[in-house]
Amino acid sequence: MWLPQLDLMRVISAKSQGYSIATQITGPTTVNGLERGSLTVQCVYRSGWETYLKWWCRGAIWYDCKILVKTTGSEQEVKRDRVSIKDNQKNRTFTVTMEDLMKTDADTYWCGIEKTGNDLGVTVQVTIDPAPVTQEETSSSPTLTGHHLDNSSRDVPRAGTAAPGGRPLLCRPDPAAGRNLPAKGYHEAFLCPG
Repeated sequence: MWLPQLDLMRVISAKSQGYSIATQITGPTTVNGLERGSLTVQCVYRSGWETYLKWWCRGAIWYDCKILVKTTGSEQEVKRDRVSIKDNQKNRTFTVTMEDLMKTDADTYWCGIEKTGNDLGVTVQVTIDPAPVTQEETSSSPTLTGHHLDNSSRDVPRAGTAAPGGRPLLCRPDPAAGRNLPAKGYHEAFLCPG
C-alpha cells in the first residue's frame, strides 16, 4: 500500500506513541501476565463489524502471524488449547483470555477482524512476569550419603534420617574413622551432631 509522505509520518508517529493506527479496531498496546497465571485482552471495534469473525494471532509480522483462536460469527466462546475468545456484539468488544501462562508466551500478538481483502488488526505486546518462588520450592535440605559395599556399617546414622525434633541429620565424613576399618570393601563413617 502506498501512502503519501505526510500520511506515512502520521502513522509512524501514532505507532511510536503507543496508539493503534487502525481506526476500526483498537486494543491495549501492552498487556502483562504472571507466569502460571492468566491474562485478558479486550479489543474494541466500531459499528458494522458485529457479525464478522474476530481472531487472535501470534507473531510480529502481520502477514505471517499464526491465528491461535477465532470466533464463529456468534457470541459463543471459542477455546483452543490455553486460549479462548468471546465476542460481545452488543458492546462491540471481543475478549481474549490466555491461561496457564509460560515465559515463552511473551510475544507480539494481534487482535483482528476477518474481512474481504486485507483483515483489520492492531498489535498487542504481551509480556510475562516470573511467578514468585513459593516456600515449598525453596525448602529442600542438602544431604550427604555414604557408599557401603558391605553390610558392616549398618549402625552408622545415614544423612537425611530424622534427628530429635524431626529435622534431617546433616553429617560429614569422618576422615579418622577409616583407619580402624577392615580393608575389604569401601566404608565411610560420618560425624553427626547430637
